[in-house]
Amino acid sequence: MKILSCPLNGPRNIAEFIYGGQVKEMPDPAQATDKQWAHYVFYEDSHIGIVREWWMHAPSSYWFIAERHNQSDEVVRTYDPSELFGLRESPASASDLKQDSAEVS
Repeated sequence: MKILSCPLNGPRNIAEFIYGGQVKEMPDPAQATDKQWAHYVFYEDSHIGIVREWWMHAPSSYWFIAERHNQSDEVVRTYDPSELFGLRESPASASDLKQDSAEVS
């Protein structure tokens, strides 16, 4: 049985996970050509070595990143996406929404 370590839920059977593709930079949808967008969606880098991949723990719907050597299938490490992408601000905070609704009343 193959075990994958989920950063949230710990070591779990690989059957509980869904592969989500390689982590790669998304082109700007407003400015990308059809060819650039198709390459982003359908093609993956096929070099031999360590690749970053999206994985989801299906029972908890938790998405995370795994660094895996694609020849040996060894998982080097797994981590929360915030480690790579940082924390992103939400478009509107709860206080902004309360203030906007007070102005409408």
